[in-house]
Amino acid sequence: MGRGRQKAKQTKVARRLKYYSPETDYRALERELTSQSHDRDMHDFEIPSAEDDDDWRLRSD
Repeated sequence: MGRGRQKAKQTKVARRLKYYSPETDYRALERELTSQSHDRDMHDFEIPSAEDDDDWRLRSD
């Protein structure tokens, strides 16, 4: 495929994506955002203690 045809095809695809607007299911979005699994996932990310930041001072290089 030549560069002109390739660019035209990319432009066509980009235009289709730009103007494509599917219906949004707000109820499904609300269920996803308020689900119990969201609360469970938040516990997977623990904040390290401030003592961990001071470990670099103990090293002797």
